[in-house]
Amino acid sequence: MLTSIHREMIAVALGDHFSTRALERISAANIHQDRIRGQIGHDEYHFDNNAFEKSYAYIEEQRLLTTSALRRQDVSSAWSAFGRLTHTAQDFYAHSNYVDLWLSRQPEGASRTPPDIDPVHPDLLHAEALRSGRIYPLELLSFIPLLKPLIMPLLPRDSHARMNLDSPARGPKFDYAFQAALKRTRIEFEQTTKDLPQDLFALFVDK
Repeated sequence: MLTSIHREMIAVALGDHFSTRALERISAANIHQDRIRGQIGHDEYHFDNNAFEKSYAYIEEQRLLTTSALRRQDVSSAWSAFGRLTHTAQDFYAHSNYVDLWLSRQPEGASRTPPDIDPVHPDLLHAEALRSGRIYPLELLSFIPLLKPLIMPLLPRDSHARMNLDSPARGPKFDYAFQAALKRTRIEFEQTTKDLPQDLFALFVDK
């Protein structure tokens, strides 16, 4: 998702939980995952190239880093690890076909709005049909505005460029991805803090 979208989700999903300085650190670590070095050779940061197991493992690794940093009283490192965790969790919905699978499961004639989406439907999280966008070398040329109209038709349907729901410009399904990622961010906060002693919880939220 675009940097502005990640920032917005952090603010909306976690703004009631953290202090301003904590949110700023979490948000900075979140969007740092989209730097150039984070885009190359790090499919696990973004659920790209069908790297589901690697990405899930990365999320759990960052969760462990968050809690272990808190036990060392290193709250700055805890915020950074949690920020990285949230980025990966949010990208799952923008970079995979989860939204398509969820919509296809809805009863015929049913009207389901974006806030209705279940971000952790167990059947869909492990569905055989679940896929994420593949990064093809040719896709790099699609970032050049003049070349994009020529390159896009040449890219396979399973390419990241054609599958992603990274911004509202991608159409109405973006709203479903946004709402799913928003809910997932809150779930990750609850999962990360549920076993924390009260003193470490207070340290984490910085309030």
